[in-house]
Amino acid sequence: MDIEGASLALHDPKRKDFYFIRTVEEQRDGIHQEMESMRLPDNLGVAGWVLRENRPMIIPDVSKDSRFFDGFDTNGGFVTRSMICTPLRTRYGIIGVLCALNKLNGTFSDKELKLLEILAVPVSIALENAKLYGALKQHANTLEQENLKLKSQMNGRFDFQGVIGSSPSMHKLFVLLEKVIGAATTVLIQGETGTGKDLIAWTIHSNSPFKHKPFIAENCGALSENLSESELFGHVKGAFTGAIKDKKGIFEIANGGTVFLDELGEMPASMQVKLLRVLQDGQIRYVGSNKRKKVKFRLIASTNRNLEEEVKQGNFREDLFYRINIFPIYLPPLRERKEDIPLLTSHFIDLISKKLTRKPARITSGALEHLSQYDWPGNVRELQNEIERALTLIGEGDEIREEHLSEKIILSPENFSKFQDFSRNLQELKNQFEKRVVFETLRKTKGNRTHAARMLGLTRQGLHNKICRYNIKL
Repeated sequence: MDIEGASLALHDPKRKDFYFIRTVEEQRDGIHQEMESMRLPDNLGVAGWVLRENRPMIIPDVSKDSRFFDGFDTNGGFVTRSMICTPLRTRYGIIGVLCALNKLNGTFSDKELKLLEILAVPVSIALENAKLYGALKQHANTLEQENLKLKSQMNGRFDFQGVIGSSPSMHKLFVLLEKVIGAATTVLIQGETGTGKDLIAWTIHSNSPFKHKPFIAENCGALSENLSESELFGHVKGAFTGAIKDKKGIFEIANGGTVFLDELGEMPASMQVKLLRVLQDGQIRYVGSNKRKKVKFRLIASTNRNLEEEVKQGNFREDLFYRINIFPIYLPPLRERKEDIPLLTSHFIDLISKKLTRKPARITSGALEHLSQYDWPGNVRELQNEIERALTLIGEGDEIREEHLSEKIILSPENFSKFQDFSRNLQELKNQFEKRVVFETLRKTKGNRTHAARMLGLTRQGLHNKICRYNIKL
């Protein structure tokens, strides 16, 4: 058409404006420049007139036409002199406008107006198809998640008292749980931090014959040696400073029920001996007393350590290990069962939305893909925290998108290699790579800027400048 440029603007009826999804100017030297996305109220400019009148128009000289809005010329540096503008029509109505800008020789003719109207037909169809494809893709993603839910529920393996999963490793776990729930067998739950060992312990108890009896949990890593003895076995009045009255220990309080010893690998060696004695003869002795008392309880223990290695290194008693390792259960880390991430994400969205008293949000396929690629060193607990953060960020919004996810996920090596946008120019790719390297180095040094700067070959001020430039937050 022998023109200097063209613009394509789509109408957003909810916001009552146009957004220019792409504006390309072809300069006389052949260089293409892409302007930043801009928005225009739908009651302004030639686009607004074409939308209201639902017909095309030619403006030979925009300086003489009051309908022309020159705000974009000011912002983008492109000077509009003449134009043809035609509506983009679909069966749903007008979805936008297509404009040819600045006739290089002569003036626009009715023939060129007709040509632009003809071109607008396939453009409208393409845009409509693209929108429908996007909607269908989102709908298909939602259906896929719902399908996974329904299949898992039909198999009875989706939600075992709040334990979510349908992966092969979780199927094995559910089979083990069904076997051990009805017995009084001692259970040892092993797995990394954040895998849900406490949830498994509660599930076993709440489905067992002892479910109406007490469930008493104690974190062995949170107590000093002296305090843990009192907490576990109780003490008599005057046994030590501050013992102003007799106190029952958790083994006695849980009599007839379940004792859950979390992080058993942290228990001091002297306490391991005393625990072994209780497990062997079923009797406890208060601190400060010579009398023994009979107790009966089921023991469930958990640890994030490899107790066999701890035994070899002399950190854990071998006889105690064999006494508690009767029915071992291994909880796989989330990175080994990534197929469960969509189920867990959906579960946490529902759970946290209730906590925040709001309607459950959707999650886009792109955001879900990022979650599924990440390795989750903090396991299920980290995923739950990430979903709560995202739901807090969107406020009253109804959709979790990629921009609502933490930088540690977006910039992780797993996601960076897969989702890097190679359509960007070299400088943008360089900045993207530099930002990821700085972020990963800071994460490795746990935020120690001096150490990170040394690793990167920068001064501390140079690192500070890059952190500010890329708005990096750990």
